[in-house]
Amino acid sequence: MEVQPKPFVWQMIREAVEVHGNKCSNADIKEWIVEHYPGTSVNSILNHIIICTVNHESRVHYKENNRPRRCTDILDFLYRPCAGKVEMYDSRIHGNWEIAQDEKGVLFVRQIKEIKDFTKDRTSVTGSYIETANLRAYLAKNLELIENNLELYVDGAGNDGVEYPTDFGPIDLLCIDRNGAFIITEILTSNTPDASTGQILKHRTWVRRHLAFGKPLRCYLVGSSIPEHVRYSLADNEDVFLKEYDLTIRLKDIPKISDLQSAETVQSL
Repeated sequence: MEVQPKPFVWQMIREAVEVHGNKCSNADIKEWIVEHYPGTSVNSILNHIIICTVNHESRVHYKENNRPRRCTDILDFLYRPCAGKVEMYDSRIHGNWEIAQDEKGVLFVRQIKEIKDFTKDRTSVTGSYIETANLRAYLAKNLELIENNLELYVDGAGNDGVEYPTDFGPIDLLCIDRNGAFIITEILTSNTPDASTGQILKHRTWVRRHLAFGKPLRCYLVGSSIPEHVRYSLADNEDVFLKEYDLTIRLKDIPKISDLQSAETVQSL
């Protein structure tokens, strides 16, 4: 008997929601897929629910949604009426949604109220520093820069690992690896580096007590330049690693005024 290949995870999710009458909870989707497609990663299921939900603010943290666009793609089929629940997206009922971009190049989701043009992705850079929000968003889409085989952690309520909430402020990025180990990534704040040092240690303890429950845990502190006193403060923490980033700037040619005028002349002929 020929073994049929598994569908993509997003297809499993669509099937699960349709089976439940086009409206169900994240837990319903997870349980149905685990039963009908054994071996499917639960965290992958939860991540893909976010990816496919047009009004989930965290969907922009994934590579599938890394550019401004209207939500008319094959992956735009869920709507989130409240935390932990989804239903099949219908623009006639839920309105038209889009992934937009602000003046600093940060992506966000919103309901369309007027049609507008968007500029291409850009990164806001001042001197040798990149804004924390931009760096966080970039790392969320390129987790392999931190470690290979990472994916964003997603909890049962549908909160993903970008600015994951804790009792001591949000974790910049919370991930898990293929073995279920937790990975915390914090971005060094250049004007208050000592605060970043204390924050990563507090978050490490919080994750150990509230999420990891004995599972391995590693931490990364990322900055444009790690000061010596920060390195000294973390020297005895074998599960905390330091990374510095380099900025790459790309230049592109743009037409001169005379070129634009020539093009307009040709079009008018």
